[in-house]
Amino acid sequence: MDQTSDEQPGLPTRFFGVFRYSRRALELVWSTSRPLTFTLAGLTIFAGILPAAIAYIGKLIVDGVVAAIAAENPDIAGVVFLVAMEALVVAALAASQRGISASESLLRAQLGHRVNVMILEKALTLPLQSFEDSEFYDKLTRARREASSRPLSLVKRTFGLAQNGISLTSYAALLFGFSPWAVVILIFAGLPSFFAEAKFSGDAFRLFRWRSPESRMQIYLETLIAREDGVKEVKLFSLGRRFLDRYREIFNKLFAEDRRLTIRRDSWGFVLGLISTAAFYGAYVWIVLATIAKEITLGAMTMYVMLFRQGQTAVAASLSSISGMYEDNLYLSNLYEYLAHPLPPERGEAKLGPDPTRGLEFEQVSFRYPGSATLALDNIDLQIKPGESLALVGENGSGKTTLIKLLTRLYSPTSGRILLDGLDLKDWDQAALHRRVGVIFQDFGRYQFSVGENIGAGDVEHIDDESRWKQAAGSGMAAPFIEAMPGGYQTQLGRWFKDGQELSGGQWQKIALSRAFMRSDADILILDEPTAAMDAASEAAIFDHFRTASRDKITILISHRFSTVRAADQIVVIKNGEIIEQGSHEELLAINGHYAHLFRLQAKGYQ
Repeated sequence: MDQTSDEQPGLPTRFFGVFRYSRRALELVWSTSRPLTFTLAGLTIFAGILPAAIAYIGKLIVDGVVAAIAAENPDIAGVVFLVAMEALVVAALAASQRGISASESLLRAQLGHRVNVMILEKALTLPLQSFEDSEFYDKLTRARREASSRPLSLVKRTFGLAQNGISLTSYAALLFGFSPWAVVILIFAGLPSFFAEAKFSGDAFRLFRWRSPESRMQIYLETLIAREDGVKEVKLFSLGRRFLDRYREIFNKLFAEDRRLTIRRDSWGFVLGLISTAAFYGAYVWIVLATIAKEITLGAMTMYVMLFRQGQTAVAASLSSISGMYEDNLYLSNLYEYLAHPLPPERGEAKLGPDPTRGLEFEQVSFRYPGSATLALDNIDLQIKPGESLALVGENGSGKTTLIKLLTRLYSPTSGRILLDGLDLKDWDQAALHRRVGVIFQDFGRYQFSVGENIGAGDVEHIDDESRWKQAAGSGMAAPFIEAMPGGYQTQLGRWFKDGQELSGGQWQKIALSRAFMRSDADILILDEPTAAMDAASEAAIFDHFRTASRDKITILISHRFSTVRAADQIVVIKNGEIIEQGSHEELLAINGHYAHLFRLQAKGYQ
């Protein structure tokens, strides 16, 4: 593994340059909850002042006790008052720390939700091709795994740094009365550990970025082994042990890197931590000798030793906060790198075309998937007018579904153009375009929602309209089995949630077909292998009904069953992304070409 590929700048440059995300994180937390952020800041400052006050009152108590022992009339009330004052200050410190903990807990919940919503909102704006890009999935995985907790962590460390800075300033002011050199020793003794920690934080981050594909593979293997849509084949083909072994191999590979980094980090941390320990005990001896020489009082000795110990803790915590902020900034770069993922060009705004009689037109349309060397569609010329039906025929991978993705604007042509009602699709308002289209893809969604929501998903504006569910279910031939369910349209589908009911493949396809009919005002209906899991009788009934319900609409059908295809007004045969034949069923049989060959092969299977 090469972990140095992105280490071109020196450590100081990388260290300070990465802090550019701190301001954005602070703004994010502030905008999430101003009252909680303000409360957290106030309590942090308050908690930073109190430790020095406790140390100073402790000095006064010790000196008061020493004086009371030597006095003939000791001021016992004064000593007891000081003890009571220290108790109040300690209670105030405990209360402020509890308040800080509560504020952080509430902020963490709100901020985690806020960042996850930002990630999902960004996903809604991205084109389909982003989700078919492995590098994009790496960005998404990195953002989702760490970024939701890092903004609050960064703010927490920032406030902790402020708190320790305030405490350290008060400690330094008191220690300065003993010797300025004590302050210098206090601060500089912690620097070696700090630089080591910053270096290893950067190494840990680069390790995290490097392993994103392996982490996604682990998640995928978990899904295959533990989800109902994959477990059937896993059990039937005895794949479970193989997948589990691969899962273990990935873990062992990642763990080996973690172990190596952890050993290096903790070993150097221990060695460099000895410098701080030596500095403390050297200062301890210095303070004790000064006390023996009667240069300071016993109370002052107690205070200075406490100040130096707490000061070292504050220095270590401050440097750890800075190092942690550096690490948080590194991880936040994942979030903002994902949020900065480029959006597609601005869509058009048109909601109507100049000539509705022209229908759909493909003019020399070609398309190549990102990263592919070959064209998925090559020079497609095609027109479908209102009221006409088109069937697409071809082998798997020939480009049929790709053509539908272009028509629905999930992709844009690499060259050429597609027009609807005489207007280029790129000039259409996307929402207006999608309202014109009812579509079922062969890999349609099987939502773990109620039956009604599954059908209503076809038209989000009427997703809760039960009367439209029933009408669409009637058109999609799903009404009989839905009405036979105990819960009817409120029946929970799938096995993920309580009382969920699973459907057969054919029943799911009828649900999906009903979903397409939800858009009653759609004038373009597209069915991509909609009846593959149905028996021949159900398929024939559905297409008879479909032809009746869509008589005045543009209909596009992708199917491998010629009994369905032959009724289309126009049949297009696609091979390797090109149209090789086009015409009616009778015309294509007369040509005696590829279509006729496929038709005879299928017809022979029924003889």
